[in-house]
Amino acid sequence: MSASDEAELVAWLNGQSERAIETACARIFLAGDVAWKVKRNVDLGYVDFSTAARRKWALDRELDFNRAAAPDIYRRVRTITREAGGGLAWDSDGEAVEYALEMRRFDDRAVLSNDPDAIDGAMAEALGRTIAGFHAAAPLRPEGGWSALAFTVGSNAHLLRDLTGKLEHHRVELLVAKTAEELARQKLLLEARRDAGFARRCHGDLHLANILVENGKPVLFDCIEFNDLLSDLDVQYDLAFLLMDLDFRGRRDAAVRVLSAYLDEAARGFPEGLWEGLAALPLMLSVRAGVRAHVSAHSGDLDLSRAYVEAAIAHLAPAAPVLAAVGGFSGTGKTTFARAIAPGLGRAPGAVVIRTDEARKRLAGTGPVDRLAPATYTPEFYARVYETVFETARAALKAGQAVVLDATFTEPALRARAEALAVDCGVPFHGAWLEAPAQVLEARVGGRVGDASDATAQVLRDQIARHAGQAVRWPKVDATQATDAAATAWLASLP
Repeated sequence: MSASDEAELVAWLNGQSERAIETACARIFLAGDVAWKVKRNVDLGYVDFSTAARRKWALDRELDFNRAAAPDIYRRVRTITREAGGGLAWDSDGEAVEYALEMRRFDDRAVLSNDPDAIDGAMAEALGRTIAGFHAAAPLRPEGGWSALAFTVGSNAHLLRDLTGKLEHHRVELLVAKTAEELARQKLLLEARRDAGFARRCHGDLHLANILVENGKPVLFDCIEFNDLLSDLDVQYDLAFLLMDLDFRGRRDAAVRVLSAYLDEAARGFPEGLWEGLAALPLMLSVRAGVRAHVSAHSGDLDLSRAYVEAAIAHLAPAAPVLAAVGGFSGTGKTTFARAIAPGLGRAPGAVVIRTDEARKRLAGTGPVDRLAPATYTPEFYARVYETVFETARAALKAGQAVVLDATFTEPALRARAEALAVDCGVPFHGAWLEAPAQVLEARVGGRVGDASDATAQVLRDQIARHAGQAVRWPKVDATQATDAAATAWLASLP
């Protein structure tokens, strides 16, 4: 397409539109409840849209790929044709000039990148579980995984080195060297995950600008279609873009909530090796930050690019893992407290919160907030739940990720087992025992909705009758105070 033909096309589409949005690879024209997306006539190295056939191929794939996560948004590929009189038209009998993807227009204010601070705990939880469900249903891609990550590592190195003179050369070279070293170190793990079924056709570009909220639910859109090496990925690498984006924007609290929810949901159907794969998460976070570094530089924002380079380097020098355990009677707010301390523990994006309440639902084969029949709670099931939680925590700690165990821990033997697990894994242990008056706890238990806990007022009374007055060595936390203040004070007290 010549420059004059492209200018004519843009003018024609602008004439039908209220507004146009331009990206490095596409132009989107907004009109009423419709959006038309046209690929730009560009060859950027990592993507080649320099012919009409390539652009049509990419749009067809974009329609197909995105229907998996956003079927209500992606409608059809339309042909822009040349009429006999010389003008342009939609889908006429004339010669095909260009192609456009027709989508349902959505409120761009609902895109999460416009207001990351609006992501509350419930939305972070929904994000993690939605993405896990998307990945579980995605087609297997045995050629993806390590090879795809290696491709992006090489691409990042090339594109960042091309920015010599704009970015600090020694920082770029440090990042390139450390990334290559870590990629080689994780090769066997990534290949094992590929063989186990963790390499799938993923979104590929899963950051906040490609997630919107409609009817209170997250919707994933604009996945990568133009290069299989950017979309046939290890699912954890796909998730890592969102985790990195949230962490970079100062929302580590949301990032670790997303990660914890994702892992609980994924553990319901993914093969063994899910938790061990966390060993490769720092590399994946770093590579994602590296992508944003060269994209930001090519968009003209060198300060932002430099910040991403530094973030990418920092991810490759992660903090050591720790094990924390939060105990107390039902209603003390253990989960809320665990989630509040999680961002302050270990490497990015913080400590994974592992709940006995969620493990029970996984083992019982129910949804995360479905109630279990009282008959389910046998001594054997109780022991199996704790066994699962401890073994899961062990795998995460061995992979380098900090963990917060969230359970009642009313039995001294279970508290001792948590402490022994930390010793066995060679990590520091930090306990917290939450306390509040019985009447406060009963009111909280009675007011719960939409939570994984099945505890009732009678369950609470039984706990108090059996275990009140016992000596607990873990630091006490007043569960009647504001959670944020209590979490901040507890974290500040750590050695």
